[in-house]
Amino acid sequence: MIVILRPDATEDQIQHILKKAEELGLKANISRGVERTVIGFIGPEDVLRVTPLEIFPGVEQVIPVLAPYRLVSREFKKENSVIKIKKGVEVGGQKISVMAGPCSIESYDSLLAVAKKVKAAGATILRGGAFKPRTSPYDFQGLEEEGLKYLKQVGEEVGIATITEVMDPRQVELIDRYVDIYQIGARNMQNFSLLKEVGATHKPVMLKRGLSATIKDWLMSAEYILAKGNFNVMLCERGIRTFETATRNTMDINAIPLVKQLSHLPVIADPSHGTGRWDLVASIAKASVAAGCDGLMIEVHGNPEEALSDGSQSLKPENFTTLMHELKAVAKAVGRDI
Repeated sequence: MIVILRPDATEDQIQHILKKAEELGLKANISRGVERTVIGFIGPEDVLRVTPLEIFPGVEQVIPVLAPYRLVSREFKKENSVIKIKKGVEVGGQKISVMAGPCSIESYDSLLAVAKKVKAAGATILRGGAFKPRTSPYDFQGLEEEGLKYLKQVGEEVGIATITEVMDPRQVELIDRYVDIYQIGARNMQNFSLLKEVGATHKPVMLKRGLSATIKDWLMSAEYILAKGNFNVMLCERGIRTFETATRNTMDINAIPLVKQLSHLPVIADPSHGTGRWDLVASIAKASVAAGCDGLMIEVHGNPEEALSDGSQSLKPENFTTLMHELKAVAKAVGRDI
């Protein structure tokens, strides 16, 4: 249930409502917007139905929420969420954010070289995997903490925010010391223990859609994170598994505008995993911007032929620079910046 407060609602009135909710066994989550403060209540349906929240001082309107993803929904928050990553870097605003870098961190020097080039081209967030979930146990699994150290050092040297994948609840505390954003990969979208663990932090989280997940599945996973108190969540469409074999995945462009209608959370598009082919990345990146995405995640490697993972879908730095120039026209056409 969503409670919309009057513009002149006092802090005492808000605290009175929260205290009453606690007595009733309800969990309350507050969203303080520019014009309105909204409180979302989670708890037993029978309690929510019989509690006359309308009579509380400061309450303007009470809206029942039918969608199971309550905190994620537009009913809870009408305006788009803007996630602040670090000073000067945010996701969800007028400017489309770009995350770029290698699939796997391979060495300090190679990461530094790519970081300098993607930042010069306009990227504001450096991606790089330290722990890699691979289909085969014999494939490269990442440099682990050593890779995290490289990512932190390069991020500070170049002056760029960082993101890396967390695969296990036991890694959350470790990764927290090194990067600005947690990435929850497609294979872990419904790892509920992991979702709860990152939800207990306040660090930004990018949640990728699962390989065979529906939109509802995806949003419900995001709900786990918000329900723990972390509202700094971004959603990432990275393609889904279908019968088609010509591409690695089927990039669901439909999901971008649909999720933007259903949820206030920013939506990132990953055309690298969405296609699995470097020669398709530029086209799908442009289509994603046209569809309304708030950001892009693109794999860039200095020498894709020698990459330890996902070289076939990685752009060379010069191709990434060309794409960033081309994206400016698309972004301008839909009233955005990049």
